[in-house]
Amino acid sequence: QVQFVESGGGLVQPGGSLTLSCAASGRISSINLMGWYRQAPGKQRELVARISKGGSTNYADFVKGRFTISRDNAKNTVHLQMNSLNPEDTAVYYCNVFPRPVTGAWGQGTQVTVSS
Repeated sequence: QVQFVESGGGLVQPGGSLTLSCAASGRISSINLMGWYRQAPGKQRELVARISKGGSTNYADFVKGRFTISRDNAKNTVHLQMNSLNPEDTAVYYCNVFPRPVTGAWGQGTQVTVSS
């Protein structure tokens, strides 16, 4: 079963940028839709962005115009470029399959904290 490992999070000031990476233990080329999710303290996990294996993308309204999702099927990686970050973006970010995440494939996530 595929496993995902997220990295690239950190502490950033409002207005700053980060790029998150997700490495899959198996091939993602056969997975049609991959997604980045996030979970803030006290809130449910929510979808941030998704990308098809052909490169078509879709974003949640709250990140549209600020975040960019990409994938490299040859390297089994998915990335999330985040710009113009604000404190509401503070959360743990995860990647997984969309729309039905694989329960056993969730990684530890990567913490993103936006604060001055």
